[in-house]
Amino acid sequence: MKFKISAELSYKVKTDTTFFFNIQAAQTRSQLITDEQIITTPAKVKIESFELGTRKARFLRVQVPQTDYFKISYTAMAELKLKPVNLKRAELQVSTIPPEAVSYLFPSRYCQVDKLYKFADVEFNALKTTYAKVQAISNWIHRHVHYVSGSTNASTSSIETITQREGVCRDFAHLGIALCRAISIPARYFACYAYQLNPPDFHACFEAYIDGRWILFDATRMVPQHGLIKIAHGYDAADTSFANIYGEADALNVVVSCEALDKRRFEKQADKLKVVCYE
Repeated sequence: MKFKISAELSYKVKTDTTFFFNIQAAQTRSQLITDEQIITTPAKVKIESFELGTRKARFLRVQVPQTDYFKISYTAMAELKLKPVNLKRAELQVSTIPPEAVSYLFPSRYCQVDKLYKFADVEFNALKTTYAKVQAISNWIHRHVHYVSGSTNASTSSIETITQREGVCRDFAHLGIALCRAISIPARYFACYAYQLNPPDFHACFEAYIDGRWILFDATRMVPQHGLIKIAHGYDAADTSFANIYGEADALNVVVSCEALDKRRFEKQADKLKVVCYE
């Protein structure tokens, strides 16, 4: 399945400022990225690209002098090579979790695992398989947390989401991660472009470690799970922000797009790809 993705971010830059942009799609075994293009206005700014290893994050460091208008545009072609995942009917044992997944058991900035142990244990831990537990978590969030644009901000945590029962995609993801970790299932944040997201924007889901693979869950149910283009993963949103600013700049506009190039083929894959791994 092939997609065309794009992101356009514009700012008023009040002083000389360094931006770290995390808007490039990840190169993974299941995702091939080609025909990438980065254009800035003004054109003459210093750009450095680098990758942060295991997180699959590809960063751009852009140094911008003071200007009333700065814009960065990213476009690329993405080909997904997703395969059906057959999960074992088994329960995950902490003693067998590999070292690279262990750190995703611990609390992080937006996921206060220690405050959700009792709730998660009562609601989900009696289920027999790891997949059943995570699916129940995703279902619970979808039923009990209302998606309300603008209802939260960049400091909202999983505890506030479960208390207020409303949020946006990042809040749904943080709560899913926290509840998984609370019952000893490694979970991580998944930042992406999303086909059929309305209105178009960057999107967030979560992945849980099941049967030796990172399986995707989207409690918002706003988009097809096999129509996501991965940008990066991390402990939570603090690891995967699309822009970090060192200086003084005001955001003017964000425009994001994800277009399927063969919609008929995409629709045919829906039944085959109900359980998805984006590694």
